[in-house]
Amino acid sequence: MASDIDGAIECAGKLGYPLIIRPSFVLGGHAMEVVHDERQLVEYVEAAVDVSPERPILVDRFLSNAIETEADAISDGVDAFVPSVMEHVELAGIHSGDSACVIPPISIAPKHVETIREYTKRIAVEMGVVGLMNIQYAIMDDVVYILEANPRASRTVPLVSKVCDVQMAALATRAMLGEKISEMKLETKPIGHFGVKEAVFPFNMFPEVDPILGPEMRSTGEVLGLSPSFGLAFYKAEEAAGCVLPTEGAVLMTISDRDRAAGSVFATVAQGFARLGFKILATEGTYAALQELGVPCEKVAKINEGRPNLVDAMKNNGVQLVVNTPLGKRGQTDDSYIRKTAIRLGIPYMTTLAAAFAALKGIEAIRGGLEKVCSLQEYHR
Repeated sequence: MASDIDGAIECAGKLGYPLIIRPSFVLGGHAMEVVHDERQLVEYVEAAVDVSPERPILVDRFLSNAIETEADAISDGVDAFVPSVMEHVELAGIHSGDSACVIPPISIAPKHVETIREYTKRIAVEMGVVGLMNIQYAIMDDVVYILEANPRASRTVPLVSKVCDVQMAALATRAMLGEKISEMKLETKPIGHFGVKEAVFPFNMFPEVDPILGPEMRSTGEVLGLSPSFGLAFYKAEEAAGCVLPTEGAVLMTISDRDRAAGSVFATVAQGFARLGFKILATEGTYAALQELGVPCEKVAKINEGRPNLVDAMKNNGVQLVVNTPLGKRGQTDDSYIRKTAIRLGIPYMTTLAAAFAALKGIEAIRGGLEKVCSLQEYHR
């Protein structure tokens, strides 16, 4: 914890960048921010209200490029049942309420799934939880980290219930009334389909608000897509949230230096869209990186680089999907007009490479055709 700029800089020296910081006297993700250097840290502390020894800010090490997961459990105080582990589509750093997520996990090693189940059970019992509990985790460099444990119902309870065919609210109520988990004859069932939760955002009602995602929650609802394949479940969830992914056309890519340097996902996404026949438009840095990868693309100017520029292309129906990943405050400010234009024109947009990869899988799946619509009962039969 730090109560002034010097204290915050001292904490940064011990922990190393990037950091995630927030006021200790504010609950949830409100006023939380990821900072990548000392300049950003100083700006945050100077802007913070009422920071003092009695009201310090919390300074944590931020896990870069970590997969975020969560698990809901039903506990009776001596035993616990974990129906499934949920994997977030976006990497850690996006508020769990704003992140798309999938049940069952698509990229987490079985050993980590078992670790998460075991940790969840042990923590529920140690805390004496009777009823529902949610724990959020991050996986980085083959290590499972516990982010936070909430001994209460989570917004994911109805999603887990529908996807896993487990009536969690009813079971938790029975536990709270004294029934034991061992008496409920619960078992972990294999799931033969995928459920993708996507958040619903109000950005179309606020055209001057930058729709960038971060640690502070901004969504106002959520939807669920079910399918035998992850790609189609993601496509259906996006469509339900009002974001219909294109099956052809042009993709505008403007990717931060850090995301381009990360390499593999950037290359996979760009090569995937090219393979599907999409035209790729790219701003200068992204264009150069794509040229090195041998991905065919066209250079497009940013708004301060003359005409015609990327906004002209968007207005002239020359862009069907936007992939824009900013880095830090400057990237958010410099590129906000791209995202605002996408909102205003109703163009689907992705602000993380993880979401862009999921969109690619969704477009690949929908081009193969929709399967017949099934009820929940048919999925669980």
